Amino acid sequence: MAPHSISEFEDIYRDLHAHPELGFHEVRTAGIVATTLRSLGYEVTEGVGRTGVVGILERGPGATVLLRADMDALPVREETGLDYASTAIGTAADGTEVPLMHACGHDMHVTALLGAAATLAADPEWSGRLMLVFQPAEEQGSGARTMIEDGLFERFGRPDVVLGQHVAPLPAGVFGVRPGPAFAASDSLRVTLFGRGGHGSRPETTVDPVVLAASVILRLQTIVSREVAGTETAVVTVGAVHAGSAPNIIPDSAVLSISVRSVEPAVRTRVLAAIERIVKGEALAAGADREPLVEHIHSYPTVVNDPEATARVQAALQASIPGVLVIDPGLVTGSEDVGMLAQAAGVPCMYWILGGGDPANFAGLSTPEEIAQRVSTLPSNHSPLFAPAITPTLPLGIQALVSAARAWLIR
Repeated sequence: MAPHSISEFEDIYRDLHAHPELGFHEVRTAGIVATTLRSLGYEVTEGVGRTGVVGILERGPGATVLLRADMDALPVREETGLDYASTAIGTAADGTEVPLMHACGHDMHVTALLGAAATLAADPEWSGRLMLVFQPAEEQGSGARTMIEDGLFERFGRPDVVLGQHVAPLPAGVFGVRPGPAFAASDSLRVTLFGRGGHGSRPETTVDPVVLAASVILRLQTIVSREVAGTETAVVTVGAVHAGSAPNIIPDSAVLSISVRSVEPAVRTRVLAAIERIVKGEALAAGADREPLVEHIHSYPTVVNDPEATARVQAALQASIPGVLVIDPGLVTGSEDVGMLAQAAGVPCMYWILGGGDPANFAGLSTPEEIAQRVSTLPSNHSPLFAPAITPTLPLGIQALVSAARAWLIR
């Protein structure tokens, strides 16, 4: 039976939250999505881009509206203490077992889109075509590309607009809407530094890659502080360092995992070139016998919201959701691969922020500055404590997707 009441979708949300899955492993999630869409009357195709799901609902002439939600979770151990908290364990790409959590809110994205699918299927007052895309592996930066390469638009047609939302710690009832560059571009790199291993008691016979890694990490911090202008935006983060196996063994190599965020293509090019220059220069200075290996793991562009589409969505939100507050959140240095869908289709994109913070945390605050200060103290996306307030976030997320879609569908 198709779910229709908000309580039924709340149950779906809790179930998805308790059963997270890593990118390209979203088999259970995709099954729930497909079953729900079929019960609502959508034509459903599974296995698009490995684990992606596409649902189509046609209602005569009009625009094709693509609504997108990402499905994957993160290798994070949940610490929220919720009665529906995840205790799941998954297998990472390197074969290790890792705890799993929907620490970025993709479970909210999926459930809100399912709720929107139900609302729009039950509404006879529109004409056009809905294309619902439930995407895998956003956190790996490869899910959108994989669906595109699997013939997403050749098989299901090209949309007229790509729409979606991302939950964040803003107060529930607040939407972040920004025209132009909205979410930063993302690059991930793996750098392998090669040394010469040996006994910890005889460092003079070695080239220590751990010391080399430390030098590289410190020097990388100077890229943003000394090579990027104050009027430009970039972030360089070394998120993981792996080297060695025992305190008295100097290893042969060290591996750094690096994340880069940027907005302007010229800045991105300059930052990536600086990373290569620094790792090679530090290796040379350390006397390494072999040049470092720099591998580009993934890359996806800045999400650029079309100004006209942004104005249309903002007007739809303000007209259809009582008491809604729409703000410009500024440039978000987090990244998203949803823009690749619009870029590949050659159509406008509009991707907004859905406030998911418990309103009780913002009681008595009246100014944007006060709200921003409170947001900065709350658990954010990717935190083991991140947990959107189901009510009123979920019904607002459903309504936002419905309102945005209706702005393109003939009524």
